[in-house]
Amino acid sequence: MRLETDFLVVGSGMAGLWFAYRVSRHGKVLVLTKKDDSESNTNYAQGGIAAALGSDDSPQQHLEDTVKAGYGLCDPDAVKVMVKEGPRLVRELEGLDIGFSTEGDHLQLGIEGGHTRRRVAHAADTTGQAVEWGLIKAVRSAPNVTLYEHHFVIDLLTDEGGCCCGVLSFDRESGKFTEIHAKVVMLATGGLCRVYEHTTNPPIATGDGVAMAWRAGAKVADLEFIQFHPTSLFGARIDGRAFLISEAVRGEGGILRTPDGERFMPRYHPDAELAPRSVVARAIYNELRTRRLDYVLLDLSSIPPAHILKRFPMIADTCKRFGLDITREPVPVVPAAHYSVGGVRTDLWGKTSIPCLYAAGECAHTGVHGANRLASNSLLEALVFADRAAQAATTQEASLPSSKKINPFERQLRSIEDSSLLNSLISSLRQTMWRFAGIVKSMSQMEQGRAKLAELSHELEALYPEGIFSPGIRELRNMLLVGDLILRSALSRKESRGLHYVEEYPDTLPEAVHTVLSPKD
Repeated sequence: MRLETDFLVVGSGMAGLWFAYRVSRHGKVLVLTKKDDSESNTNYAQGGIAAALGSDDSPQQHLEDTVKAGYGLCDPDAVKVMVKEGPRLVRELEGLDIGFSTEGDHLQLGIEGGHTRRRVAHAADTTGQAVEWGLIKAVRSAPNVTLYEHHFVIDLLTDEGGCCCGVLSFDRESGKFTEIHAKVVMLATGGLCRVYEHTTNPPIATGDGVAMAWRAGAKVADLEFIQFHPTSLFGARIDGRAFLISEAVRGEGGILRTPDGERFMPRYHPDAELAPRSVVARAIYNELRTRRLDYVLLDLSSIPPAHILKRFPMIADTCKRFGLDITREPVPVVPAAHYSVGGVRTDLWGKTSIPCLYAAGECAHTGVHGANRLASNSLLEALVFADRAAQAATTQEASLPSSKKINPFERQLRSIEDSSLLNSLISSLRQTMWRFAGIVKSMSQMEQGRAKLAELSHELEALYPEGIFSPGIRELRNMLLVGDLILRSALSRKESRGLHYVEEYPDTLPEAVHTVLSPKD
């Protein structure tokens, strides 16, 4: 099958939906998502969206907090764009009937680690879900937009001039391949932390966008900076993902303690529980390792129970399902892989190094986050740069290519795969990444990790040679590629900075430099 559209969006999270909404007045838009329309990392964002909305706040203060959290690696121009354009766009979101929490006539603003002002707009503790549903409603009612669920994008199509001109997609329900040609392609595929054994990400976060862009020749940047959320619920899994206990819980007064009651964060940072996530995650990791603990405790006893239930109803309800009353008991927590700071490299308008290919959201690298993402900046970054990409995409000159110019694909469908073998390989991959590319790394272990991933790739190739396809096989190929890119990036950084800590190089170098990898090098 072959389809044509003006704008093709891969992914249905914040970035993809906002881009689709914005460009819908300028031509036909097709949105592809490999699961249901609301399944994305956006949907699981509890904390909120940060913007300088308060009377005591300013974009400059937000910029300073963001840069401080980024450990010298934030791109100043990108941060300026985000903090300046963010407040207006959040107000536009509010106008889409998204139910942000309010106090009187004003948005209720929270505070999280690294912020010096209350600037986090939220919808109780289900902000991502509220934003996602609001945007889906807006997109579905917009002119010229079609949304296809359960469409797995296999790879990008490029013409003989190297421009991206569409994708090859697989419809899970019909079992058919489709070539979709487009003037503009937006990658908004979300995260990649499913490559780790312990992660807050849903099963769809397998790094497909980064892998597809790399195979098409795009540059990637700073993939060594993986953010481990400090507090996921110990011993609990929901659809295979660790359940996140929001940063905002500590913002409202939650205290981290060892099981014997010692408050340990003041020993690691003057801001204690409100220190940047990288500091808190490493502190917990160190307490677990040195004291041989299974978990630490998040003590909410200083927060009135009524406020807990009003501010964090979803967290309270979910913990209750696991037999824990957070208004009476401390919460056992451990770190889990949460967010990829790095991704497909873009400019300030969402343009990648491949003409006609844009990227926004977690799969993209704008340079905003530096070496450590400031809490609740992720939704804002996705919103701002998806908006700018829409502006750029609607003004660029592009035309649909002829089929003769499309790069060929070998298309052989294998509809039945040995799920036990595939699951075994996936489990080995995720254990390898957790062990060799975790919160604290060493050069020798990272080399071992790359060797192990190479073995798994050879094993996969022996089972399913390139050209034989199923969604599960392709996801595993993408995860193996992305895992190797993470380790390559980490091995090239001979320092510790932000989220990246390596035992052989514990100091931070004077000059902050991005790690940029290119398939052409």
